[in-house]
Amino acid sequence: MNQLRTGELFVLGFRGDAVPDWLRDFERRFGLGGVILFDYDCQKKSYGNNIRDRGQVSALCAELSAMNSRPLILVDQEGGKVRRLKESLGFAPLPSQKKFNLLPESEKRALATRAFQEMRDLGFHYDLAPVIDLDINPANPDIGAIERSYSRDAGQVRANTQLLSECAREARLGLCLKHYPGLGAATVNSHESLTDLSGTIDPEQLALFHELGATVFGTSLLLSHGVVREWDERNPVSLSPAAVTRIRAQLPDALLMTDDLQMQALQKLYGSDEASRRAVAAGVDWVLVGNNLMAEDEKALEWASNLGHAIAADPALRRNVEASLSRVRARKDLLCG
Repeated sequence: MNQLRTGELFVLGFRGDAVPDWLRDFERRFGLGGVILFDYDCQKKSYGNNIRDRGQVSALCAELSAMNSRPLILVDQEGGKVRRLKESLGFAPLPSQKKFNLLPESEKRALATRAFQEMRDLGFHYDLAPVIDLDINPANPDIGAIERSYSRDAGQVRANTQLLSECAREARLGLCLKHYPGLGAATVNSHESLTDLSGTIDPEQLALFHELGATVFGTSLLLSHGVVREWDERNPVSLSPAAVTRIRAQLPDALLMTDDLQMQALQKLYGSDEASRRAVAAGVDWVLVGNNLMAEDEKALEWASNLGHAIAADPALRRNVEASLSRVRARKDLLCG
């Protein structure tokens, strides 16, 4: 396996409003799957990280897109609290998903059309949204309590997602469904604690991922760090061969990506290097490392190198990677240009 290809399995973040030297080096040596941009610097606890204003964001996206390996550029723009492109900086408004659900359809379509076209015009290729977790536990600190779920009703979640997909297709902006297999019933925040989802996975919830994952524009799913012990006693879904096999059986062509490997729920089990290898071995296509929650930036070069050595020594892993690279490059063909 040519080691230059291993970087296409990574979506990386960085701090600052300009492309850092280490990321340029990573892309030259290994290629690059994608880049994720943030407005808030979690380490400095201040805004103005990668996103300052429209002109700066557009120029940054153009510079990243011009790299030889055509990295895709991602942003979390769910609406409400989870919205990196803030209205206060002049970007299009987008209410929380809970509030969005209550609007007339014409207003929903107008909001989504404007926001998605703006993202595409700025140079983004994927919006890491929508959240299709059912609002099973309204007190969930990371979903229900901050209005990230449309509804407890699967029909309403389906209708909103289908509308967004239509608008995204028109704008040629990929969407990524969160957070497989569904965090709506959780009682803890996966950013902080290991989330045990055992016994909480609603069949309606799984059916939503299976149905919408096949039709949403960009056909991508983000895998949570939740543990479903009925599937895998030890590994969170994002690193679980059993969990990935389950969703692959339903969605063989979907682009599967991990939630951020630097979230503390996962870091309590594995460091980013080992977690990235385990995720790829499980059959995940994209490993997400935001480099915002932790300062590991340049270490990504070592991770890509280590992954390359592991691939060279394991024919089964090589086959997984070749399939993943095919899915990644199909999305680049779809969304670049």
